Amino acid sequence: MEVGAGYYSQRQYGLCLPAPGFAQDSSAALTAAEQAQIERIEITATRRVASQTTPAAVTNLATSEQLPGLRIDAAELLGGIAGIQSDSRANYAQDTRITMRGFGARSAFGVRGVLLRLDGVPLSMPDGQAQTSSILLDEADNVQVIRGPLAAIYGNAAGGVIHWRSLTPRATATQLDLMAGGNDARRAFLQHDWVGDDKALRLAGATFSTDGPRPHNSAERHQVAARWYQDLSDSTRLVVRLDNNNAPLLQDPSSLTPAAWREDPTQTVERAFTFNTRKRIHHQQASVSLEHESAAQAADISAWRGWRDVEQYLPFPGADLNGDGAVIDLRRDFTGIDANYHLRLPNLPDWQLSTGLQLAEQNDRRYGYVNNFGVRGEVRRNDDGSVQTESAYALLQWQPQSNWQVMTGVRYNQADFQVDDYFIIPENPDDSGSASMQQLSWMLGVNYAISDQWSVFISRGNGFETPTLTELAYRNNGTGLNTELGPATNQQWEIGSKWRSDRVQAALTLFHIDTANEIVVDQSNDGRTTYTNAEQTSREGLELSVAADLAEQWSTRASATYTDARYSDGARLPGVARQQAYWQLRWQPAVATRVQLVGEYRGNVAANDSNDVFAPAHTLWHVAVQQQWRYDGLQLQPWLKIHNLTDRDYVGSVVVNQGSGRAFEPGVGRELQVGVSLNYLW
Repeated sequence: MEVGAGYYSQRQYGLCLPAPGFAQDSSAALTAAEQAQIERIEITATRRVASQTTPAAVTNLATSEQLPGLRIDAAELLGGIAGIQSDSRANYAQDTRITMRGFGARSAFGVRGVLLRLDGVPLSMPDGQAQTSSILLDEADNVQVIRGPLAAIYGNAAGGVIHWRSLTPRATATQLDLMAGGNDARRAFLQHDWVGDDKALRLAGATFSTDGPRPHNSAERHQVAARWYQDLSDSTRLVVRLDNNNAPLLQDPSSLTPAAWREDPTQTVERAFTFNTRKRIHHQQASVSLEHESAAQAADISAWRGWRDVEQYLPFPGADLNGDGAVIDLRRDFTGIDANYHLRLPNLPDWQLSTGLQLAEQNDRRYGYVNNFGVRGEVRRNDDGSVQTESAYALLQWQPQSNWQVMTGVRYNQADFQVDDYFIIPENPDDSGSASMQQLSWMLGVNYAISDQWSVFISRGNGFETPTLTELAYRNNGTGLNTELGPATNQQWEIGSKWRSDRVQAALTLFHIDTANEIVVDQSNDGRTTYTNAEQTSREGLELSVAADLAEQWSTRASATYTDARYSDGARLPGVARQQAYWQLRWQPAVATRVQLVGEYRGNVAANDSNDVFAPAHTLWHVAVQQQWRYDGLQLQPWLKIHNLTDRDYVGSVVVNQGSGRAFEPGVGRELQVGVSLNYLW
């Protein structure tokens, strides 16, 4: 899907440039024309438009604007983006939780309610769930975040959209990154780009290991990737992507009770040792994208297929015959195709039409076994679940006058769920079942440019979100499909203002969201989570972001977010921080030297529906120094970062409605991280 006016090839991909001397790719600096594309919305693999004139809250940020780091946590690439709450659990078995305007807060692991994409290919499963650990974060050069009614046009689970983009190889070069941190954390990344006249090849790999900040918290992860870029003509390109991500050991130290966290946030619960809680993940994905572009039209089509195997040991026996067991063995395969067409008629230059279709399917073969103190025991669950989704959209843009932009779109979504139960005994009857959910999403927005620097917009839309297959997989009593869990629908309003001059960029957005049948956590007990529909929730808030050049060597970037998310009875929605703030000060005393100071504030977070447990507010400070030297074709870039400079104890994430009271996942204390990047241009 693409919005707005203008046709731009991915081969001319624009990004927010880092300070001089800190470009992350091995090619020469971008041209002035490419730099002019900094503020552009990227929705399909081939198209982008100026976000300054788009009636939506859109953030486009180069990953080089963030602090350097190990690149093992997606939160490293999302710092300071208004509206986003990234919960770094410091528990590699559970993955980073990403919340956008309160969507996704229910997630017990991974990402819900927010759609993820990489280079135009969906990372989210057909049912809406996603895991950021499967992303090779070193590859991302730019991240684009879309919030509000426009995100609803993306379909199911579109509380927001996060789209990472990589930079196409420009020269034959080799890059080696070596990194280390506290708790014996070590990571290496190797990438080689080969560029021919009309083709390019990228091979990349990474390996990571750590003992973790707590006992029984070690992790090991290996990733390899291959990319092939082929220009079939001046207007057509083929891209092939292969990814293999293997995490053979992710120990789970479990969360802590508030009392235990206050006593010692680095401790681990005894159950984690008794039942040897851990997870193993193997994720593979392949995709092919074909992109075509001409003066009046553009088209792209992507097809993908993937496999994900998960084995997880939970901290209890799970021996009940009418339960699900406590060893999860999940074997997933998924496939999909996404096609888009964009047209601007020569005799109607003020109109632009985009249409598209997406078909996707996911199959989960799920087994559950007894956990005999860390050893797989007898079977307690055996079922086959599937989800098939079909969606189609149309988006129309009209520029009636030079300072007006009107955008409207509609998307139809249908999701069909099916579970076949193969574990049938007298104590555990047949729990097979099916469910079908469909909804029409739409948006309408208007942008008015008061001047070349200042614009205002308003937009309205309806969104739709189905439960994921994992959320449907568990019930409080018994096993089988949770047929009582239905889809959530939301109505969104958004009004905002944007300012952009040579030295300052700023945006202010106010939003209001009403959701019916919100999907929320019902119970969460030792890793087994069930869900239910709430009657009504509301979210209203404000997002402010500013980036400015203060002086020749000084610049700053800041954001503030206020999100008041509540149930109809007035209780706060658990997992959502009401206040967040971010401030970064950057000093560049020389072309090859950069110093960054970052402050982050997060208000208190409710841990349960009753609002009687809150994770306290906290402020964190981080500092980083980077240096760069060049010797002919060799570039050497060392860096140093101190995370949590004041060694503040804080809660990185809460476990929503944790039945055993262990609601707090501790954050990481003061930690020194160092790294060096070597780039050689052949």
